[in-house]
Amino acid sequence: MRSVGVEEELLLVDSESGEPRALSTALLATASREALRDDADEVFEEELHREQLEFATRPHVAMRDIAEEIRGWRAEAARHAEGVGGSVVALATSPLPVSPSIGFGERHRWLGEKFGLTAQEQLTGGCHVHVSVESDEEGVAILDRIQPWLSVLLAMSANSPFWQGKDSHYASYRSQVWGRWPSAGPVGVFGSPERYHEQVRDLLGTGVLRDEGMIYFDARLSHRYPTVEIRVADVCLDPSTTVLLATLARGLVETASRDWNKGEPPSRHSVALLRMAAWHAGRYGLEHELMHPLTMRPAPAGTVVRALLDHVRDALDGSGDLVLARDGISALLVGGNGARVQRELWERTGSFRDVVTECVRRTQG
Repeated sequence: MRSVGVEEELLLVDSESGEPRALSTALLATASREALRDDADEVFEEELHREQLEFATRPHVAMRDIAEEIRGWRAEAARHAEGVGGSVVALATSPLPVSPSIGFGERHRWLGEKFGLTAQEQLTGGCHVHVSVESDEEGVAILDRIQPWLSVLLAMSANSPFWQGKDSHYASYRSQVWGRWPSAGPVGVFGSPERYHEQVRDLLGTGVLRDEGMIYFDARLSHRYPTVEIRVADVCLDPSTTVLLATLARGLVETASRDWNKGEPPSRHSVALLRMAAWHAGRYGLEHELMHPLTMRPAPAGTVVRALLDHVRDALDGSGDLVLARDGISALLVGGNGARVQRELWERTGSFRDVVTECVRRTQG
């Protein structure tokens, strides 16, 4: 069975005001000292902005192990943040106004100078799911076949309705901000690993991108691990939604691999249509229609999400995850994603501070 790993980007906020705070340097120093003392691996990493923190799970086969590790590292992040006067919250953008602080690292400074306001405003939190593959040939065949379904994962994860103290009128405004990077977004069919690597080389050859880490496709071959890395999602408020995304991502990868081995060709939707589907998913989340991946025509969100479940049903049945995915989807459609939760909190309290406070509590499930 394919292994799965998850990366989450969390927001660091003031414990009292809920405003983002540049606490990552102090927090990482404390976490590093503890890891050294305990002879343990360092799990937490800095991000582009000092108001953020990232962690990555180990690769796992059982989803219960992914769930346990995500909750564990969120709790550890919260403990470390409390030690430096802050809190962590799984929000993909800050509801409260913020002037983000670029990190001190040389790479982050380069990004700030090269991309100006685009980099300065990139205080956004994503969730990346790595699924193991056997080879680049298999990986590219999978990338070619999962593209139409990625917008559905974005809609399910949407958790960024507010931006700089205002309602963005998007479910995932993070997806709009992230799309400002020149290499971000959906891609077309590659057809072979040679064509994939040729396109990566061409992008790097322009001099616009610093390195392969800036290949910000919605899904890509990881340049560090033998995985397909699905990068389209917002960081999820509830850890159970993250586990659901990881479950469906593995189902998509396995289904695509089986289709490739059977000789079934990928869909030939244009990049323009894929971009339209991604925009629609970011705009409405699960509250309206989505573009159906098979037809690229509007359909009720619940219908499209269940179509995703049907698409990966055999793979989920084989991994023993079908009930987990089915129940998770039902709960998400009833209870809503992070965007709906945030808007309901705002409508009830009228206070972005209260929204953040409650989301801090929900971050650990």
